[in-house]
Amino acid sequence: MVLGVKKLLELVKTKKLVENLSERELNNPEGAGFDIRIGELYKVKGKGFLGVEERETPGMELIAKYEEGKIQKVALSPRTYYALKTIETLNMPDDLLAITTPRSTLFRSGVYIFGGQTPPGYKGGLVMGIYNFRDEAFDLEMGARVLHIMFFQVEGESNLYRGQWQGGRVTTSEKEKQV
Repeated sequence: MVLGVKKLLELVKTKKLVENLSERELNNPEGAGFDIRIGELYKVKGKGFLGVEERETPGMELIAKYEEGKIQKVALSPRTYYALKTIETLNMPDDLLAITTPRSTLFRSGVYIFGGQTPPGYKGGLVMGIYNFRDEAFDLEMGARVLHIMFFQVEGESNLYRGQWQGGRVTTSEKEKQV
């Protein structure tokens, strides 16, 4: 079952479910979740590796970072893949799972965000891929609402997240053993 905004706002206040929400989301969220903003944008550089027991992600070069009160636009180059990190951070309780979808303005513009689920027990910012499918640049303002996040009740027992991405880490520093 997806949780409604009244319940979500209660969890924001009592459990810090989502930290750093915008005033709009704290006072007037729409739908059954929150809109989440882009806080950092990274150019993905180099080769990556995913094996059975080890992995190494490509390098990341920070190219833009949101600063309160400062308007900063970035141009997403055509047919280019980036990584983004959110301004908001999550503190997922044992009984909730979150799923994100890109805001429709993005996919109507030929830009898509690749994300997934956020499991029970995860704490930190969200890191996802963003790709401009078009043959021309797309302008994006840092701090813009780019995702919609929905929270689902987990029935029965769940295992808490114990992965190495806890805390919102963006990339690996070297080849590492997966847990």
